[in-house]
This record gives sequence, structure tokens and C-alpha cells, in this order.
Amino acid sequence: MGRVMGIDYGDARTGIALSDLLCSLVGSTLVIHSKGREKTLSEISRIVKEWGVTEIVMGLPKNMDGTEGPRAQLCREFALLVEQTTGLAVAFWDERRTTVEAHRILSDHNYHGKKRKNTVDAVAASLILEGYLAFRGR
Repeated sequence: MGRVMGIDYGDARTGIALSDLLCSLVGSTLVIHSKGREKTLSEISRIVKEWGVTEIVMGLPKNMDGTEGPRAQLCREFALLVEQTTGLAVAFWDERRTTVEAHRILSDHNYHGKKRKNTVDAVAASLILEGYLAFRGR
């Protein structure tokens, strides 16, 4: 049994969350700081191998009415590259409001300014992964 990876893809930072070995909760988080797809893909591939990831879920940014816009299309394109790079299929999770919730969580814990900016993507990835793991567990 391997871990599940949650991804909150972004232009400058990509949040990564990794499940525990039982795939029941978030075990670790990190942020890939890169504006280049190639470096981000390389880091994701490295993490998949290093942590024994066997499943990937990626946040899909939908509009509030449930439709998909240009940002969702970018995520779908990046997910295809992740699949090609890692050999693992990518599931999608509706990430509406995860960034808003991540900011609220960080505010509640007095994370502000640069400290918040460097953490919010990892928190958003953990929210994506938590939602997916809870859904899978049902």
C-alpha cells in the first residue's frame, strides 16, 4: 500500500500534501516554489518515488456555479503531464473555497505576510487531500 498525494497547482507555488501510510489522514505537506512546469513536474516525480506515492489527487478550480474556466483547463493540462511523468492516473477534487479556507485557518493561527504566502498552498493541498481521503473512506 502506498501514499496518496494531494496537489494544489499554482503558477508560482504548488502545494503538496502526502497521506500517512494508512491513507487515512494527511501526514506531511510541502510547497514547490517554481514558475516552470518542468521543475514542478520533476519535483512531483521525485516526491512520488521518494515517498512511495501510488495515487494522486489534484484540486480542480471550478467557478462557484460549477462550471470550468481557463484555470481549470490549465490544471487539466498539467494533470496530463503529471500522469505522463509519474505513470499514475490523476483524480480531480473540486477545490472551490479551499484557498479561502486555508487563509482562514492560517489567520486563526496568526500566520501573516510572507509566512502565510509560503504556507497557504500546502494548507490548500492538505484540504484537497483530506476531502478526497474522507470521500474514499466512505
